[in-house]
Amino acid sequence: MIYENKQRICPVENAGSLDNVIRKWLQNPGKILRPYIQPGMSVMDFGCGPGFFTMKMAQMVKEGGTVFAVDLQEGMLQKLKEKIQSTELEDRIKLHQCKESGIGVSESLDFVLAFYVVHEVPDQETFFYELKSIVKPGGTVLIAEPPFHVSKKAFQKCIQKARKAGFNAEKGPSVILSKTALLSTGQ
Repeated sequence: MIYENKQRICPVENAGSLDNVIRKWLQNPGKILRPYIQPGMSVMDFGCGPGFFTMKMAQMVKEGGTVFAVDLQEGMLQKLKEKIQSTELEDRIKLHQCKESGIGVSESLDFVLAFYVVHEVPDQETFFYELKSIVKPGGTVLIAEPPFHVSKKAFQKCIQKARKAGFNAEKGPSVILSKTALLSTGQ
């Protein structure tokens, strides 16, 4: 089981704290994602919450691309659905509620963002193996974790689990209030 303790998950009631002007200033989605997303790509925002990164991802993949917005909580997906309803982004964003036992997306992906969410996944080993099975050769995964919830040691263990699943791992980009890693599948 990937999610066995729902108390570890950010509640829907706190969604507003995940999507606000101050956060956009500190953690600008366009600046963070620009090196990784191109038009036409298939990408995933894992643990998308109310869509803080999802919206920018959909703008970046343009008409020929797809964004899988994945969250465990129906309430988070509903908030995102309300944002995109009747916009040009609605056709590019596929809402997907993952199960407690796994992600449940079988499409091949060019890029996955897991921002402030991997620490909420109790079975990280299973999570990384499933990610490895859906990320295309040459694809990448950007992980960012909050330093106030994730110690340096815990973050290193997380990256070791990603390597065990077959990812190459390197230091990720500099993001305010974040520990980051960039995972790749190789060619």
